[in-house]
Amino acid sequence: MPTENSERLLIAIQHPAHVHFYKHAIRELAAEYEISIVVRDSEVATDLLDAYGFEYEVLGRSGSGIRLIASQALYEAKMLAHAREFEPDVMTAIGGSAVAHVARATGAKSVVFTDTEHATLTNKLMAPFADEIWTPECFHADFGAKQVRYPGYHELAYLHPDRFSPDGTIREEVGLEADEKYVVLRLVSWEASHDAGAGGIDDVGEVVDRLEATGTTVLITAEGNIPPRVRDRQVDIAPHRMHDLLAGAALFLGEGATMAAESAVLGTPAVYVNTLRMGYTDELEARYNLLYNCQGAYRHEMGVDIAEAILSGETAHDWTGARSRLLSEKVDTTNVILGALTGDGTY
Repeated sequence: MPTENSERLLIAIQHPAHVHFYKHAIRELAAEYEISIVVRDSEVATDLLDAYGFEYEVLGRSGSGIRLIASQALYEAKMLAHAREFEPDVMTAIGGSAVAHVARATGAKSVVFTDTEHATLTNKLMAPFADEIWTPECFHADFGAKQVRYPGYHELAYLHPDRFSPDGTIREEVGLEADEKYVVLRLVSWEASHDAGAGGIDDVGEVVDRLEATGTTVLITAEGNIPPRVRDRQVDIAPHRMHDLLAGAALFLGEGATMAAESAVLGTPAVYVNTLRMGYTDELEARYNLLYNCQGAYRHEMGVDIAEAILSGETAHDWTGARSRLLSEKVDTTNVILGALTGDGTY
């Protein structure tokens, strides 16, 4: 149990995936560190924190456009007030511009993780103030001497086989037969600041029609509204069960890079349809052939063509072997987080 003299750690959560990223590290550090979790008001993020039994404090909401500036200022002000009361020794976040600024103002050490090159504004606001910036080796941008590169992906903090075993009962939960082949189709809301100007799937109905023509069930997970004629394919499951669904799928096709990478590291072939690409999506394709990047004007047609070829067996690949090679070359990213936050630096 933490004592009065224990080190204090503040963890800022701004997206549901950040809960997954930090959850195992929180559990391991809780015995020796006093931990405070702060979160922006995201229903999915708070649902996940509740599901894992973590206590937290909601500091604000996200916004866009002019509201983004106002909401960010309010968020940082609330975090500063909270940090002055909590007095952390270390502050950490993914992206982490607020953490970097508040840590500098309070004398705490800031440890920021990022894997998103196109979050250019956040990176510019964060980099001058952060003490350490930890990125995967495949990350394209260079932050100089404060950057620490490691052989892994964010998704391996919670989907490494040492951390995750899929629960096959998810099939029954979503109404699938034991041998029913299915695709997870992911649609994003495009409301994130780093998604501005990006694009993905053009016609959801066409995707569903063409994939179902291969004899495969399509399950849709979406952040916003979907066309009425395919709304009956939408699945409603608890957020912490999504990885069980991805692990059992024959294919992932979607606009979300995080979920595409999650599928890939689980050994599920991923077709990522989005004009944005990152170092990790590039590497998962070029080095392991577990992910297909579909960008440009013909990204929609390219993505569906690739998906059809995989589902029909025209594209033959040893997905299990590719995943095994990935796991032999990458580390458990939770160990990276632990090394970074404790100052040990090993993983």
